[in-house]
Amino acid sequence: MREVGTLADPATDRIEVDGRLIPAAETLHYVLLNKPRGVLTSRSDPHGRPVVTDLVATRARLYPVGRLDADVEGALLLTNDGVLTHRLLHPRYGLPRVYEADVAGAVTRTDLARWRRGVTLDDGPAVPAAVELAGTGTGASGSRLRLTFTEGRKHEVKRYCEALGHRVVRLRRVAFGPIALGDLPPGRWRTLAPREVTALRRAVAGAPAPRS
Repeated sequence: MREVGTLADPATDRIEVDGRLIPAAETLHYVLLNKPRGVLTSRSDPHGRPVVTDLVATRARLYPVGRLDADVEGALLLTNDGVLTHRLLHPRYGLPRVYEADVAGAVTRTDLARWRRGVTLDDGPAVPAAVELAGTGTGASGSRLRLTFTEGRKHEVKRYCEALGHRVVRLRRVAFGPIALGDLPPGRWRTLAPREVTALRRAVAGAPAPRS
């Protein structure tokens, strides 16, 4: 037994209170993965299909922040920071998700006003924070759009494009909040820099999000 006021190091010391072991605090990890098509946003799959954690070589038990459909590519965060994950996903904070969508059919600059007005989907109104033309999409007659949404609703981008008469051929998320995918190759991952973790925390700073 140590004297009152003695400082303990949870990384090296065994700490007990009334005979009960107090576990050391878990080291927090933050990873950005460029998720390829065909990989599930999950830690495991009963059918043996590839999952995102198969691609991240780390001993830490990481969890995806939200989800991308199997056929959607791009920026996916993984972490063991549950508090931050809850905030990042809560609609209260309106964290922007930026997507590049290759759609069937031509979309012109004069069409953008209609795309920016929003539509009503089966689960309510959907209005993007921004819509821009980003070039030619997949196929000779396709278009590429850059769309920003802040709610993270299920299949929102696909449903939005289809409501405007354009089927999504390819969908890639290029940014999640302040974290941009950049030139990270498909299937590769990297650890977030401390400044990026700070930027994520600042993006959802303020009063604690209400429980859903």
